[in-house]
Amino acid sequence: MAAVVGKAAVMTGFPQAYLEGKELKETSSLVTELCRHFYTQGWVSGTGGSITMKVHDASIPKAEQLIVMSPSGVQKERMQPEDMYILSANGSIISSPSPKPYPNKPPKCTDCAPLFMKAYEMRNAGAVIHSHGMESCLVTMLNPQAKEFRITHMEMIKGIQGHGYYDELVVPIIENTAYENELTDSLTKAIEAYPKATAVLVRNHGVYIWGDSWIHAKTQAECYHYLFDAAIKLHQLGLDAATPDHGPIQRTIHSQNQISTKLSVKSGVKDSQNQTDSPQQCIVLDIEGTTTPITFVTDVLFPYARQNVGKHLNLTYDTAETQEDIKLLRSQVEEDLKQGVTGAVPIPHAGEGKDNVIAAMVSNVEAMIRADRKITALKELQGHIWRTGFNCNELKSVVFEDVAEALEKWHSSGIKVYIYSSGSRLAQRLLFGNTNYGDLRKYLSGFFDTTIGNKKESRSYKEITETLGVDDPSEILFVTDVYQEATAAKAAGLEAIISIRPGNAPLPENHGFKTVTTFSQI
Repeated sequence: MAAVVGKAAVMTGFPQAYLEGKELKETSSLVTELCRHFYTQGWVSGTGGSITMKVHDASIPKAEQLIVMSPSGVQKERMQPEDMYILSANGSIISSPSPKPYPNKPPKCTDCAPLFMKAYEMRNAGAVIHSHGMESCLVTMLNPQAKEFRITHMEMIKGIQGHGYYDELVVPIIENTAYENELTDSLTKAIEAYPKATAVLVRNHGVYIWGDSWIHAKTQAECYHYLFDAAIKLHQLGLDAATPDHGPIQRTIHSQNQISTKLSVKSGVKDSQNQTDSPQQCIVLDIEGTTTPITFVTDVLFPYARQNVGKHLNLTYDTAETQEDIKLLRSQVEEDLKQGVTGAVPIPHAGEGKDNVIAAMVSNVEAMIRADRKITALKELQGHIWRTGFNCNELKSVVFEDVAEALEKWHSSGIKVYIYSSGSRLAQRLLFGNTNYGDLRKYLSGFFDTTIGNKKESRSYKEITETLGVDDPSEILFVTDVYQEATAAKAAGLEAIISIRPGNAPLPENHGFKTVTTFSQI
């Protein structure tokens, strides 16, 4: 081992003392400890499953840190730190364990290594866990044709990066192969196709889960297994884990004359092109001018944010959330200044004083609100300000009278409804959770904001189509009051309807879209 390590020191550029030092030894010990724990959970029994993590060292860039991997085909609960493989950042083996006497097998680096490396390379992971837990295997068998696992409205979803209670968690499913390393290509494609995913299920096999650190990966692994188990138990009860109220599973009946759990535009609705109605499985709704009067946004929400931005920043200045808001807005303003955007003023850095930072923030926010900018940095901050307003009962959102009834009807019919708005996902959840008709979030399966793309660009709707996992974009109906958004959705293959509500902007002549004045017409 010493000779191997000495040669490795030359190959990797790491001093030999480092390769034999504290950081690497502690990481190897941690891998063995976690494997013993995961064995008690049933995730790595029968020599199956594996774990890997980077050797954390703040002085070394994450992309260059060494990697520790457990060996393959060994009793995971009996491993020792000296049984680990040490790899360079590019996946080359730089240190191998010594063979053990019979009946132990000769050492072999885990067959998962190529898959682990993809998570490191494509997601900048700090640790990756491969589990053979029973629930991760069985959940892929509930629907042998499904390419995704979906679940929503479960508390443990909050433990998954980038998700909240009201979000829909989507995990891609790839097909199993006879040999582990043959999964590399399909895992790579899944990671590319699902940029927000932190796990990939392998049918009849198990799951790969990664995180920024070993703590994050372990936490997510526990949450994923809980959610897989919950979905299995709900399915056994005939309940649907993918709907907000987890009601009875809707069985879709197909015949020549009937398609259940689908929707179409009713006869009598204005149709500029006399198009034949086609069924949809999902509805994506805009908010302003579609579910909610434009005046509520312009006369209530925007003024509240403008009047309270200084107060909010003063009270929360030292929190991580507000510091992130300031960072985002500063980055946006720097770009605005380059582009000569009217009203943009430089935001000083923290060292120039809290009062100066807040004053510049207030000035920029007021200018952005006046210009009705649809940018993520503004929308994130507005959402945080509105949260305070809703929590203090200073704000109450308004939806049109037909909205609550339509959401309930679509939900009971098995149709999934999503929101896509320029407002942040937090703001969307606040709005639908505090309406004049009560909490309507139970009828909604998920929320999209401008982090998925600009609402007037077709690629945003293509991304939504991928996220929702439908086979044909035309299975999604998008309802909006904005002609340019409808045009972009149509270009992506979605069906689009324009909402005509009081106060909405006039449409171009011969716009070519179906229109509705109430959701009861859908």
